[in-house]
Amino acid sequence: MFRDTSMDYLDKEEVKQIWNRNMQITDEEFLNMDETEFRARVRERSHHTLEIQMYHAAYRNKQLRPEQADYAKHLLDLWIKRGLSKEFPEYRYVSFLIESAERLAKGEPVDLAAYAPKPVTKEMEEDFFTILKERRSVREFKDQEVPDEIIDKILEAGLWAAHGCNVQSIRYIVVREKNEPGLFRGSDVPGGPVHLVILQDMRCYRANSFTPVRNQLLDAGAAGQNIVLAAHAAGLEGVWLTFPNEEFCDRLKKKFDLPDYIRLVTYVDVGYGDQTPYPPLRAGVEDAVIGRY
Repeated sequence: MFRDTSMDYLDKEEVKQIWNRNMQITDEEFLNMDETEFRARVRERSHHTLEIQMYHAAYRNKQLRPEQADYAKHLLDLWIKRGLSKEFPEYRYVSFLIESAERLAKGEPVDLAAYAPKPVTKEMEEDFFTILKERRSVREFKDQEVPDEIIDKILEAGLWAAHGCNVQSIRYIVVREKNEPGLFRGSDVPGGPVHLVILQDMRCYRANSFTPVRNQLLDAGAAGQNIVLAAHAAGLEGVWLTFPNEEFCDRLKKKFDLPDYIRLVTYVDVGYGDQTPYPPLRAGVEDAVIGRY
């Protein structure tokens, strides 16, 4: 179902063929595809046909072509025909893009000042680098319950990680060791206490099927990095792990009855840390940069 492009890139002709196919999906196909794929296609198509062009025009004071938003409008028409909620984030965001594009097509400015991020103060910068550099891989944990609200805050941080073409493939399984003792046996960590499994819904990548596998895995990696940093920021500690063998993966797939379109990627154990490892020192930037022009 999904081509493994981890060892190669598609050539220009293959990319063109897939791109044309993505643009030639019929309304009937859109209306009958599963909801996860449809929503991913709405995100990806709106990104490539309107979002990039709209921001380019807005920030360079250019007038957008009146027809630039037509495809996105059509996608929202299909959204309504499918009976999906207008409160879903895709509908709300694409509606914003369309409204902005219509203003630009009339030669009117689009004021995006309200969406500018807060200015980063010196204190915020210092706090960020403190969290970044003081995070440790901790493998011993206190016997202390981690509240669900903290877990959810950490998982939300993973969802806010950068994700190629905004197809949003990240999914999770949350397992408390006390509830499923031994399920994660084979790990090099003694028992949890909370296992956060990062998965990917591969149906999302049908929206952009020429994405190399290495890029797909980077999407999961970005989520994992946000998770370990957020855990430290929320007062927890954790360790980023991997699945040592297929038997481990098969055990989880069977336990949670995972369909074949869900890919297990990695997992992070979190809890209240009970050790303070010496910081593993890093090489300097001058040793890491092998080219600079």
